[in-house]
This record gives sequence, C-alpha cells and structure tokens, in this order.
Amino acid sequence: MYITVHVPRQLRAYCDGSSTLTLSATSVRAALSELERTYPDLYRGVCDETDSVRRHVNLFVNTSHVRDLNGLETPLRPGDELTILPAVSGG
Repeated sequence: MYITVHVPRQLRAYCDGSSTLTLSATSVRAALSELERTYPDLYRGVCDETDSVRRHVNLFVNTSHVRDLNGLETPLRPGDELTILPAVSGG
C-alpha cells in the first residue's frame, strides 16, 4: 500500500531534492517511521528528539490536518497524500 509524501522546499535537501516521496505505510505514525529509516535527516526536520512532531510542523492527510483526525494514529489508504507543511511566520 503506497502513499505520497509531499516535502516542502525547506526540507528537500534531506531527501535528495525530491518534492514527493512514495512510501508504504498504513498510518501517519508508520509513515514517519519509514521516513526515519530511509531519510533520517528529513525525519529530524519533522520530529524532535522525543519523536514528537515539531511544534512548527503541520501534517495533513489529503486536505485534513492530522490533529483534526486521529493524530499520528490516523489510518492511511492507498493513494492518500501526506503533506509536510512548516508553519510560516513573519512580520
């Protein structure tokens, strides 16, 4: 079962410049585990040293924020898209 992960420009250096990755995962947590195995630097850009998603990083499954779903336990189906979206701030 494959999903697509959309990688923001700021983190593409950690996955050989790819804007999308194809992973086999049945949940958001499983997708993050797969990132940790295959792209550890990208994983560290998304998750902190306690394996929690960093405060300034948002994760979306298709068009829904994972916090509005089942968090990291949100199930994934074949063809789903997981988007990594860093928060933007400025003044």
